[in-house]
Amino acid sequence: MKILLVGAGNMGGAMIEGLRGYELSVVERHASRAEKLRKSYPDIELLTDIPEVNGYVLILAVKPQSLDSLKIEGEAQALISILAGTPLARLKEKVSAKAYIRAMPNIAALKRKSVTSVTGDESFKKEALEILSSIGEAIWLDSERQLDIATGLGGSAPAWMALVAEALADGAVDLGLPRAVSYRYIPALLEGVAALLEDEHPALLKDRVMSPGGTTAAGYGALEKAGVRDAFMEAMRASYRRSEELSGN
Repeated sequence: MKILLVGAGNMGGAMIEGLRGYELSVVERHASRAEKLRKSYPDIELLTDIPEVNGYVLILAVKPQSLDSLKIEGEAQALISILAGTPLARLKEKVSAKAYIRAMPNIAALKRKSVTSVTGDESFKKEALEILSSIGEAIWLDSERQLDIATGLGGSAPAWMALVAEALADGAVDLGLPRAVSYRYIPALLEGVAALLEDEHPALLKDRVMSPGGTTAAGYGALEKAGVRDAFMEAMRASYRRSEELSGN
């Protein structure tokens, strides 16, 4: 399968390592970024202009506002777009393809640990999930509305989780633990919780850790008093509202 990745910025660049198992070509016009790619991936075909897309699975990883400036000729085997807030109807106006897919990976694609939301034409579902599973876990959704909701959960939440991680470390530092030591806990902590959540519901995991009158219960009470749960739910609502704004709904 021939893949043409257009754009190798933060997200497009993060996807390259996983996509190397395919016959991959990358279009990147930014000179310094292109030079860095040349050094990191000497085996990948690097282009400055978009060739005719006939026979390619075209992955668009540019900024949404750059879509109109792209000159795309030919008919792609399929289009996979990771442009936030850009609906399938808009993509069909700009790009000719046999199938259309919208996807929303996250920055963990750098480690091939992305959770990627995917929706679009059922005719290319199997292939799209296979391609996007090369950068982590790909989850098929039934509609663009579901994808816009999941944008917060899959795409934006790593930034929110980073805020939690930083706040926990800051709390430990405030009490006297050295910052370097505090930060050592965070990756192992998140990895361990993630492994547990694969087999157990979050509420049950919480109940297993929180004994009556203990330290966890004290901290949990403080979090509830501060409205942390509602703050995260509101973050999801805000993310969804912004997705709707970007898509013109």
